[in-house]
Amino acid sequence: MECPEFTCLCPRTGQPDFATLRIRYVPDQHCVELKSLKLYLWSFRGEGAFHEDVTNRIADDLISLLDPRALIVTAEFRVRGGISTEVAVRHLKKTFNEGRS
Repeated sequence: MECPEFTCLCPRTGQPDFATLRIRYVPDQHCVELKSLKLYLWSFRGEGAFHEDVTNRIADDLISLLDPRALIVTAEFRVRGGISTEVAVRHLKKTFNEGRS
């Protein structure tokens, strides 16, 4: 899934931060409904959050709700002040037999 219009606010200046958010996951028992995801992502528009924090929070929320087999959340924040940022969070569900010989 791709959201090219993700926005949040800089917690220091209150200026808007714009990003393209990409969510890739392998579901297990649950899937995300796109309308719910859109409304959830819109909830960050008026909230101050650092790039790393907001990306991790989105990943953590999706992991706790969906319990996916695998998940990658990538946020590509646009240039502001001459700096662009890309934050990626990766999650891989551990299986019962993983690590056993």
